[in-house]
Amino acid sequence: MDWQGWFSLALAAGALLMMSSGRFAPHMVMMGVLVVLSTSGIISPAQALSGFSNSGLITVAAMFVVAAGIHHSGGVDLVVRYLLRSPKTVRSAQARIAFPVSLLSGFLNNTPVVATMIPAVHSWSRRIGIAPSKLMIPLSYSAILGGTLTLVGTSTNLVVNGQYQQLTGSAGFSIFSITSVGLPVAVIGLAVMLLVLPRMLPDRKDQQKFGSMREFTLEVAVSPNGPLVGKSVGEAGLRELERLYLVEIERDGSVVTAVPSEERLLGGDRLVFAGDTQAISDLLRIPGIVPSVHEDEPSLSKDRAERRLVEAALSPQSDVLGLTIRDARFRDRYGAVVLAVARGGSGYLATWAISV
Repeated sequence: MDWQGWFSLALAAGALLMMSSGRFAPHMVMMGVLVVLSTSGIISPAQALSGFSNSGLITVAAMFVVAAGIHHSGGVDLVVRYLLRSPKTVRSAQARIAFPVSLLSGFLNNTPVVATMIPAVHSWSRRIGIAPSKLMIPLSYSAILGGTLTLVGTSTNLVVNGQYQQLTGSAGFSIFSITSVGLPVAVIGLAVMLLVLPRMLPDRKDQQKFGSMREFTLEVAVSPNGPLVGKSVGEAGLRELERLYLVEIERDGSVVTAVPSEERLLGGDRLVFAGDTQAISDLLRIPGIVPSVHEDEPSLSKDRAERRLVEAALSPQSDVLGLTIRDARFRDRYGAVVLAVARGGSGYLATWAISV
């Protein structure tokens, strides 16, 4: 083997080591390898650029666009709400992930499916009280197995099909050419996964949930010329959001805490919400809501005379046990807004609240 072969092998080994270290982005490493091979003359410019015209690569990129459209249109939220729901056991939760994800990855390509589902599954795991470490591997494996169902299910199939077309000049494989082999593999793989993984995966729940205010609060603003100016909080639909709760409004240096539904919105108001911060995309789809342009600390991190943060514990005899935060009406009862809830080892509920 000549020096070009040895150099290419050494370059491939170096790229693998760099990517496995986790300190370098894979696309930057591979782009660097491509540049080195091109400048050294081992491959020609035409060969270096030929991969960008591969039909498999273009299809993978298009699948990312489709997956992003499903995410931003609320399709992922519908899957979480109507298919995943509230399972009681780890195995049931894994099964509810496995079947829809494997089906989606068969037609949307498994890489963008996993990238789209990770934040939704992570948020769902917190809501149902199951550690994310019990659900992320089943999510990945389900997508991999689903990718074997069709030609477009995984990037490898598409790239190989593109190379096959270039080498042979034939039309390539059809979308269901591998289904007869992939379907039995997927069924057996999912069955084994649901039997084995619930006992094998570690139980690593999120720690230090309240270490940073940014972890459970977010800020947006009211557009000065938007349709929400002059409307009340209730009329704007900000009181009935499913995953977020309006905590306070910062306006011209002052703060409106425990915001009533009758409060009128003004242009430039900074709205502080508590809850699932992944829902900010849903919030920004409301006409008249724009991202907050302030770069200083979150409003709740500042000490103000109008409110203070306190931590409280619910006793076993509390009359709000079993109620949702909304039904417990903390704002009406105590003039306080609940930011977050954590279940302690004794079974008490420790709540962070804004006290007026």
